[in-house]
Amino acid sequence: MELKWTSKALADLARLYAFLAPVNKLAAAEAVQAVTKTPTILLSNPRVGEQLFQFEPREVRRILVGRYEVRYEIAGETLYILRLWHTREDR
Repeated sequence: MELKWTSKALADLARLYAFLAPVNKLAAAEAVQAVTKTPTILLSNPRVGEQLFQFEPREVRRILVGRYEVRYEIAGETLYILRLWHTREDR
């Protein structure tokens, strides 16, 4: 299985770092690292996340990483990271 990040997910990572870094650069780096590590775990068990049926027929799922929600899609042999955000954000 191959892992790909969408441009929106990469923008979300940059936004996360930019929000946290002015207060604590180490915490910002650790948060980004934790969120980016999780998708590699999904490669061995991609269906561990909760399926979001409102996106059918696409197989979109979500997983929580600490206080962050990561949404991803399984399409054939590719796992796409779609978006991520803090669970306190109004989405």
